[in-house]
Amino acid sequence: MPEGDTVYRTARSLDQALRGSILTGCDIRVPAFATVDLSGQTVHEVVSRGKHLLHRVGETSIHSHLKMEGAWHLYRPGTRWQRPAFQARIVLQTTEWVAVGFELGVLELVLTRAEAEVVGHLGPDLLDAEWSAANAAEATRRLAAHGEPPIIVALADQRNLAGLGNVYVNELCFLRGLLPNRPVAGVTDLAGLVRLARRLLLANKDRDERTTTGNLRRGAQLWVYGRAGQPCRRCGSRIQRGQLGRTELELRDTYWCPRCQT
Repeated sequence: MPEGDTVYRTARSLDQALRGSILTGCDIRVPAFATVDLSGQTVHEVVSRGKHLLHRVGETSIHSHLKMEGAWHLYRPGTRWQRPAFQARIVLQTTEWVAVGFELGVLELVLTRAEAEVVGHLGPDLLDAEWSAANAAEATRRLAAHGEPPIIVALADQRNLAGLGNVYVNELCFLRGLLPNRPVAGVTDLAGLVRLARRLLLANKDRDERTTTGNLRRGAQLWVYGRAGQPCRRCGSRIQRGQLGRTELELRDTYWCPRCQT
């Protein structure tokens, strides 16, 4: 599933193409909104909120979430699409661009003034341009309120802080020397963890290739994620793999170094 930095770049590209333009076509291919036509209305902006996307058109917000298979593409009018038309869930057209949302995990329309109904549950957005000490304190408070659940599960919970996916939460645990299954109550510096999470997303928000090691060479970009059985880049121990999640249905692959993380 795309993480906050990827969704941020998607929103930025869509915003640069569509902001200030009037829709000349609007085709929403989900039953609940199939009769809605936003043609003739102005695209005010496209923004990300954690892993969520919001197209603000007129007084309406188009809320989408990519989930596992989704993607937004931009095409010039008349250009052949790179994915089959039957996967398209929404098509927005201006005189300059065609924006197509393929296989979106979530697609719904709400009044812009009521956006809280669909994203109000999220914790502070780590890539919020107006991030402040208050945001950091709120994210820290939300994490601390979990108590006993594993720290990696709390970090991945978008209700605590928005934007972290499975790659980042595994890498964060390694960088802070935390076993993924350590209870939140056993983590002594949650505020430092929040600061590091924001720094990592900020460092990668403008990159096509994500890195947490600082090395962009293929195969050297991550510390532990996806490296089960390979030697730890710090101590040489074999990286371990398991699964953790809030429920049996939400289990995610977890990676750690048995020596560097305690």
